Amino acid sequence: MGSVNEADIADYPSEELSQLYPEHSIKILVGCAPCQPFSKYTMRYRKNGRGLDEKWKLLDSFADKIDKIKPDIVSMENVPELEKEKIFQEFKAKLEQSDYCVTHSIVYCPDYGVPQVRKRLVLLASLFGRIELIEPWHTPEKYPTVRKAIGKLPKLESGQQSPDDPLHCCAALSEKNILRIKSSRQGGTWREWDESLKLKCHRENSGKTYGSVYGRMSLDKPSPTITTQFYGYGNGRFGHPEQDRAISLREGAILQSFPLGYEIIAPDKPFNIRVMGTHIGNAVPVQLGKAIGESIKKHILEEIKWNRGILQQQTLFNKSIDA
Repeated sequence: MGSVNEADIADYPSEELSQLYPEHSIKILVGCAPCQPFSKYTMRYRKNGRGLDEKWKLLDSFADKIDKIKPDIVSMENVPELEKEKIFQEFKAKLEQSDYCVTHSIVYCPDYGVPQVRKRLVLLASLFGRIELIEPWHTPEKYPTVRKAIGKLPKLESGQQSPDDPLHCCAALSEKNILRIKSSRQGGTWREWDESLKLKCHRENSGKTYGSVYGRMSLDKPSPTITTQFYGYGNGRFGHPEQDRAISLREGAILQSFPLGYEIIAPDKPFNIRVMGTHIGNAVPVQLGKAIGESIKKHILEEIKWNRGILQQQTLFNKSIDA
């Protein structure tokens, strides 16, 4: 098992990070700056005159670590909006100036087995040569759905916790929100509710565009993007498709493509729903992580095969000269 060092990347010494690599190993450095500063939500406020988030600087810190450690292969993922930002173009340019071959693409996560309509920017860079994300292993007609992902989990009432799985727990809804979710259909919006159930903000022009809040997921489609607040019914389309409640922490984790039995919390340890929801929502979807890992593995094996071929050719050439 590897060790975990909890530290600020901006302050963590590059020398110490470099020492974590075994001697004569292929060095791989994978990073993801917090995505919130680059999200659509944050960008809207930035355009309204608010300043830049301090977390923007963490991408520069990651670039600094790459420059000092010189890993053979680099990967970085983030929200698609980052692609349009100057800070991302500068990040790419720094890698290219250091002789990395850099590729990046906007990935639709269901293509790689993640049961949510999440899009992510994935960058890969290598000193060995061109590296790209492997081909998708799912097609639209075989995308994983909410039903396939969480349809067989034990039923819960609002505010309940499963006796067999502490993580299969959901936030309690108020009486008014119980009425609201009972008035909601899969994939529908609050606009279909009786006027007495609508919030004041939804009657105002500024709130009319937020049609997906207080919504139910569709059972036979991938889920909406799982955010850090997916445990709250009013924070998006996070209502269970059939049961009158918000989705549970376990269901959110599964929709992030964590395996069903994955132990996110230590047994018999108390936890906070909000904190745990943030951890799950911030995670890189596991199946996307697998796709990135398989891409790096494929690239390394192809590089080894190519080098072996060159070595064999040189050996044959030397033998022919000696003959």
